[in-house]
Amino acid sequence: MEDSLLIAKSTLLDAVNELSTIRDFIRFTVTCLRAADVHIGHGSEDPFAEATALVMQTLSLQWSADAEILDAKLLRSERQAIVDLIEKRVNQRTPLGYLLNLAYFCGHPFYVDERVLIPRSPIAELIENGFEDYLSQEPQRILDLCTGSGCIAIALAHVFPEAIIDAADISLDALSVAAVNVEHHNMANNVNLLESDLFRKLPNQRYDLIVSNPPYVDAEDMADLPQEYQQEPELALAAGADGLDIVRQILAQAADHLTEDGLLVVEVGNSEWALAQEFSDVPFTWIEFKRGGSGVFALTAEQCRAFQALFSEAL
Repeated sequence: MEDSLLIAKSTLLDAVNELSTIRDFIRFTVTCLRAADVHIGHGSEDPFAEATALVMQTLSLQWSADAEILDAKLLRSERQAIVDLIEKRVNQRTPLGYLLNLAYFCGHPFYVDERVLIPRSPIAELIENGFEDYLSQEPQRILDLCTGSGCIAIALAHVFPEAIIDAADISLDALSVAAVNVEHHNMANNVNLLESDLFRKLPNQRYDLIVSNPPYVDAEDMADLPQEYQQEPELALAAGADGLDIVRQILAQAADHLTEDGLLVVEVGNSEWALAQEFSDVPFTWIEFKRGGSGVFALTAEQCRAFQALFSEAL
């Protein structure tokens, strides 16, 4: 990273000494983010939204606070706290979610740190809509495979409060974070956390709905990731040369873990093209999102059974 892209300590000191209001610091943060060409992509692509979140959350204020509060003057300690986060965000490229230990998914707050990915999946839109175009009745048993922070499982529990949800991950570190979120959302009776390498420790278990946001970044994209994404756990991102190492395993085994009329939903991101090319005869339903996002497919249990031999041969 070139020094010309960094925010100088003298500039940050000037901000502490000369700026005074919340509005001042939101404007200053936007300027810093843009001047340093910071990559913004963890839940938002808007530097103003990121700057507002950084400043308001540091001050323990709601983003939707009355606009009049923006002209409130800050204590020097508050100004310094904001500047300290700006320095880490810009000079160290630390994602905002890790700085605040906070990210929102489906409108709910989740604790996050460097042990898990920062929630940003377009699957959130499906959850909020209750999978209305894909499920004929509410699921009773749900599996969130590769759960990470637990955000998908917990969001599903909010939408389907009668369902029993298993949330599985190979990473004990990730499950420790998920446990914090399960407790915070009071979902211990709804969400079961399981340490499992995909379906390995789920023998004979069948689900009405399996949702997965697995590792799917291919080798080329891994090499080109912005510094912010490089600070996320590689185990949760990298999936071989074409990004499909984990997805192939899910496809090969899903039929054995779905109920008769079950549904499989998987996010594959930029590996969508590679998956569609390899399994060109498979009628994946590629989901279109009103709020943006792509690379998420759905397959019925019947389709998973029909193509299970093909999926298994690809392993």
